[in-house]
Amino acid sequence: MYDLNKVGEHTYYIDAPTNLGIYLYNGNKVCMIDGGSDSDAAKKALQHIEANGWTLEMVLNTHCHADHTGGCAYLADRTGCRNYAPGADAAIMRYSYLNPTYLFGGFPMKELENKFTLAPPCDCLPLTEDVLPEGLTCLHVDGHSFEQLAFRTSDDVWFMADSLISAETFPKYKIAFLYDIQKHLDTLDRISRLNGKLFIPSHCTPLTDIQQLAAINRDNVYEVAEDIKRLCRDGLTIDELLEQLFAEYRIRLYIMQYALVGYTTRSYLSWLSARGEIAPVFDGTRLLWKTVS
Repeated sequence: MYDLNKVGEHTYYIDAPTNLGIYLYNGNKVCMIDGGSDSDAAKKALQHIEANGWTLEMVLNTHCHADHTGGCAYLADRTGCRNYAPGADAAIMRYSYLNPTYLFGGFPMKELENKFTLAPPCDCLPLTEDVLPEGLTCLHVDGHSFEQLAFRTSDDVWFMADSLISAETFPKYKIAFLYDIQKHLDTLDRISRLNGKLFIPSHCTPLTDIQQLAAINRDNVYEVAEDIKRLCRDGLTIDELLEQLFAEYRIRLYIMQYALVGYTTRSYLSWLSARGEIAPVFDGTRLLWKTVS
């Protein structure tokens, strides 16, 4: 854990709870891809950088979630490096309290103010292609967050962020965290056609071929959607639906899981409603989600 692995002439990654990328350019300058889950992870990454005589210029954050950005404030304070993130995710890194706020759908409970949901706020600029070091390109892989980027290095190594979830995760956490179901499906189709020497998702081991894992992720989305439609045949409130999903998938209920699964389930309902497969129905003072026959 936290070993520095060389996977190309200019490309390294650090195996961690959230895998980190390091790209070497212009002699001894480096950029990091994601800033680490917390200051401890960032500190270990910085030790590798300093031990090699490199200078950290910037952190390119794939998206705003705290398990990717928790170390960014530490890195900026320690080195003066610049932080970048795509679109709205850059704003959330500046105002990080928005992360648990949108997750809960209101003022967040204290249980949601932890290192997995609330990173220290930091100055962060919008990530555009003109700030990328020479030899580095990016690709939108939206769906998991408001916006999300994957990065390809000159060594033909892809850092895939959370566009892919490991196959081992689904038996334990059937409902992977998603913001936009349709964009996630579009991303899976897009990345299935990518060519590369190595693909490094944030939370699983590197792969030389991502087509099979992309297919597993796609199938899981449709399986969850079919389960939701089956459960909503006679109409359920959101909490009744969540009760059924927690029982069916044997997910242990606590505040964090309630928020994560509840958020993603609402995303599924929005997507299925847009497809005309589920409709909101008012029953007196209750809002029911009912499958369209």
